[in-house]
Amino acid sequence: MTTTISFTKGHGTGNDFVIVPDLDGALDLSTDQVAALCDRHVGIGGDGMLRVVRSAAIAAGVDAAAAGAEWFMDYRNADGSIAEMCGNGIRVFLHYLLKTGLAQLPEHGEILIGTRNGPLRMTRSELGYEVDLGAFRVESGDVLVRARGLEVARPGLGVDVGNPHVVVALSSDAELDGLDLTAIPILEPAPPAGTNVEFVVPADPLVVDGTGRVRMRVFERGAGETLSCGTGVSAAALAVREWAGASAPDSWRVEVPGGTLGVRMVGDHVLLSGPAQLVFSGQIALA
Repeated sequence: MTTTISFTKGHGTGNDFVIVPDLDGALDLSTDQVAALCDRHVGIGGDGMLRVVRSAAIAAGVDAAAAGAEWFMDYRNADGSIAEMCGNGIRVFLHYLLKTGLAQLPEHGEILIGTRNGPLRMTRSELGYEVDLGAFRVESGDVLVRARGLEVARPGLGVDVGNPHVVVALSSDAELDGLDLTAIPILEPAPPAGTNVEFVVPADPLVVDGTGRVRMRVFERGAGETLSCGTGVSAAALAVREWAGASAPDSWRVEVPGGTLGVRMVGDHVLLSGPAQLVFSGQIALA
């Protein structure tokens, strides 16, 4: 038996998603069905799936509905597993809501979007949209990271921005470009729920006109290497700021293979900004 569903393909700096409208929570997509949608050979293809559902229609959205967030972003990784948040995905999610008329966002207004990391506040920005990812946490202690292309293991810094990250500093652009991220990085100790791993090279000079600059590549939990990772970009900027010390700026630009994203730190909150695009829409039959 097959079910035909509607979808839209979208991306934020090359981090791409299958958007599935399920406004009243009628769909119950299995792990295998989500993985099939995201499959780049026999499906639509994407780094993850964004299910568009009213907060009141999904159990995970109870707190979001109470906070006034009409819409909940049910985010799934490309392998079908559930994830807490996605920084690029939430911008694409909001862009879809606005383009389809499901929500409005005035030029200087704001909107709440429900996620498994709580309702998050979003506004427009010069780069597209900005999301307040909430409070961040820099973990104590190092994690040892081994990756194909690195001759020796490197220390990584754990950063939590609503989902887990480990950030590794490399010495040069050549070292960053030489990584083979078709293989999963090995972490010691291994995080029990997995993690995203960012490899970064600070620019030289690090700060220009009060803004820090970083290059990054990422291996995303449940997806592999992607062209961009919004929460990973935020974690990378936070880690480099931590290493740089007290004089480091609160404003950053992070270059990823898919483009450039902005990061701001305001108190103990981190805010991410960048573009979002919709590519095409259609229907697909799911077994």
